[in-house]
Amino acid sequence: MADPDSPTPVVALVGQPNCGKTTLFNTLTGQRQKVGNYPGVTVEKKLGEIFTSHGRKMQLVDLPGAYSLCPDSPDEAVTRDVLLGEVKGLPVPDLVLCVVDASNLERHLVLALEVIDLNLPTLVVLNRVDLAEAAGIRFDVTVLSEMLGAPVVVCQGNDRQKVIELKQAISKPLPIASGRKWKAEEASEKALARLTNEFESAKVPVPQGHAMLLLADPEFRLKPGRLPDELREKAVSVVEDLHADATQLSLSIQQSRQRQSQEISRLAMAREGGDTAWKRTDKLDAILVHPFYGWIVFAGLMLTMFSSLFIAAAPLMDGVEWTFGQLKEGVEGAMPEGDLRDLIASGIIDGVGGVIIFLPQILLLFLFIGIMESSGYMARAAFLMDGVMRRFGLSGKSFIPLLSSYACAIPGIMATRTIDNAKDRLVTILIAPWMSCNARLPVYTLLIAVIFGSDSSGWVKGLALFGLYAMGTLAAMVVAWLLRKSVAKSESSPLLLELPTYRVPDMGFIGRQLFDRGWAFVKRAGTLILGFSIILWFLQAYPKSEEPDRQLSESYLGQAGQSIEPAMKPLGYDWRIGVSVLTSFAAREVFATGVAILFIGDEDAVDDQDRMVDAVSAATWPDGRKLFDLATNLSLLVFYVFALQCLPTVVATKRETNSWKWAGFQFGYMTVFAYLAALITYQGVSFFV
Repeated sequence: MADPDSPTPVVALVGQPNCGKTTLFNTLTGQRQKVGNYPGVTVEKKLGEIFTSHGRKMQLVDLPGAYSLCPDSPDEAVTRDVLLGEVKGLPVPDLVLCVVDASNLERHLVLALEVIDLNLPTLVVLNRVDLAEAAGIRFDVTVLSEMLGAPVVVCQGNDRQKVIELKQAISKPLPIASGRKWKAEEASEKALARLTNEFESAKVPVPQGHAMLLLADPEFRLKPGRLPDELREKAVSVVEDLHADATQLSLSIQQSRQRQSQEISRLAMAREGGDTAWKRTDKLDAILVHPFYGWIVFAGLMLTMFSSLFIAAAPLMDGVEWTFGQLKEGVEGAMPEGDLRDLIASGIIDGVGGVIIFLPQILLLFLFIGIMESSGYMARAAFLMDGVMRRFGLSGKSFIPLLSSYACAIPGIMATRTIDNAKDRLVTILIAPWMSCNARLPVYTLLIAVIFGSDSSGWVKGLALFGLYAMGTLAAMVVAWLLRKSVAKSESSPLLLELPTYRVPDMGFIGRQLFDRGWAFVKRAGTLILGFSIILWFLQAYPKSEEPDRQLSESYLGQAGQSIEPAMKPLGYDWRIGVSVLTSFAAREVFATGVAILFIGDEDAVDDQDRMVDAVSAATWPDGRKLFDLATNLSLLVFYVFALQCLPTVVATKRETNSWKWAGFQFGYMTVFAYLAALITYQGVSFFV
């Protein structure tokens, strides 16, 4: 246990996925949070400070969601190790808050029984009681507490009054859980008794819950350093004497817990009649997961989402455009002509403004994904996609990481930690960057507007955007199939997925997510994009040419661009497009900044998309031919769909696979594929048009 004199007790928040744990963590901690990684692994660590009703400060650790303490994924392994005090920098928790979903009590109690077996001070938090009551479920908390052997408090994660009651319960000294009140099969019980006796004889203080883990989990039993070698060998010997397969033994113990969970649920809760939340959910699922109508709804939602990025975001983008225009006019009016004014107005304001203008579209994309997650629809989408993804060698477990990658590939790659099959996880990581992320939106929206015109219908442009996302997704599925047939051969794991009741989205939580992600994008624009804007401005402004009309072509940027033009010309790109493409390998958004500086010049405002479209549409080759013709625009779109132009994503892949080999392979094959696809597109369209 942690030092009793420690001024900051450690409280662990544990629960199965989709139990409302994260909402509860956010309500308890407010803004007093910090995020990092656990030492030696890539699993995210969320820490926060809470204050009890007596004003005492505690450190709250939000553990990754886990279905069991016999882990199938890196996330679950971290949850187990933190509870056992085996993670560097974190002591054994002084208190465990085990969150269970009241509307899915029977299933969630299985993990609660495992946690209580560890003999730690444990408080069972009966969360989402509002959903349970709406479903006609009533609880006898006294019976529930007695049968679990741990105190129970009723809570609702998004209700501050209920959270105050939870804080009051935390303020009271809690006894260590009374221990296991359920029985396994006879053979397992005999093995457990023998194992416990071996430890007692050796005077090794191993709690019964730990002994159960040693019995049920081969990975836990065999890890060097967990036990002295002699006792580890005895633990292995006990299992072998059962003449039982380790998997069968684990399954037997888990089934015993499930039977106990069923019995507790039968005695501690009762269902009343009426139109319950589950009945409403069943009625909705009859449509939303229907093999025909479900796909129509899914496709409609996706098309609506992409169209709204043009229609609903337009007024907000106009506001951003006006703001940066006013800022530029103010700078130009307040400063004398010269390089400094030009740097600030045309380099910094235009460069950063040309990226910030797309913030409304990015926030709308995050909003749609947040609503789907919070409402319970995301799990249905994964269920629908499971059959499709299996045709390409993946399971529906890969769907949510891939969908997250539409917002940003990095959290999508991190979300693969929940995939227990190692080959499924590797393949999902390798194809995640082909899900078009928000950084591609500035490129897509600009080129789509050039092709169809700024005044074209938002639905038309939305359909084109939908097609680009579909192109990247389909290519990713084909590559996944090829990888599963070559470098990642194995059988896909079955899809085990909770379909929660539908609920009203928590707009407060979604709003906080939007703020965090929007602010992260603004900081990115204020650092990386700002730096590139200054560099690009300097490279196109120097050395000074005696002929103003030749300034750009004779600048450092022009000289570098012209040296690479032979490699870019087969794709339909001149040196200006080539420079914009190459600089965007650090971050795709830089393409818009490069185009603004190279094609608009000092007289136009880069944050005005109409002017951007006009300037790009008017660009020509030296012989007068139109530069951004249909073939070039399509070639650019195809290149940006497939190219991995994000160095942080490469680093994330290395971190998650623990190998520069896979990170390099991912970057290499995506870049080569993008170049060849763009080449075929340009040459093919040019031949037929």
